[in-house]
Amino acid sequence: MSGFRHVVLFRWAEGTTTGQQEEVAARLGELPGVIEGIREYSVGADAGVNPGAYDFAVVADFAGRDAYLAYRDHPAHRAVVEEYITPIVAERASIQYEV
Repeated sequence: MSGFRHVVLFRWAEGTTTGQQEEVAARLGELPGVIEGIREYSVGADAGVNPGAYDFAVVADFAGRDAYLAYRDHPAHRAVVEEYITPIVAERASIQYEV
């Protein structure tokens, strides 16, 4: 496959509820049906196998850089970030790369 991959990891703030985490997963999971250009999209909570891991991950594949940028700036994505993620995130790490 050739394309562009976006990986983001979150650590939730202390006091974040399971319900809030499930809401983030549900809202993010709706984005492939709303935003064109997403080839593959996976979200999930940490399995708890290794200590020190992040709490939640998003892995998204796009046809190319432009499709990723359209996703990044899309109003539906921005709304999820601002309304559901930003209020509960303590730490975020991300990387984007050609695949």
